[in-house]
Amino acid sequence: MSKIQLILKEGQPEYAVLPYDLYVQLVEDAEMLQDIRDYDDVVARIASCEEELIPARVPYAILDGENPVKVWREYRGLSQAELAQAAGISTAYLSQIETGKRVGKTAVLQAIARALNLTLDDIVK
Repeated sequence: MSKIQLILKEGQPEYAVLPYDLYVQLVEDAEMLQDIRDYDDVVARIASCEEELIPARVPYAILDGENPVKVWREYRGLSQAELAQAAGISTAYLSQIETGKRVGKTAVLQAIARALNLTLDDIVK
């Protein structure tokens, strides 16, 4: 600590002058501490079910052009009939949405998203 020079104002420390190497180390330590806090926060959110771990195959399938509703339905382990019932629509309507024959009204897509425990953004391309 003898390498640090304090500059006083009215008898109180106002500034600290320190070697650049020490400054760089302090910045790196602060960034590492923030990374640790962020990690701990995510672990806690996963443990409390506020966050969900999703296997890479889900976003990759969507990025590869598969219908997001179908990908998420299959990931959640639901049949078309089960999801359609939960969303309050017919199985035929859901099938048309999944195959791209129909787009689906916003209210219907919101109901599907809720049934899948997702946001509308998660299922709309």
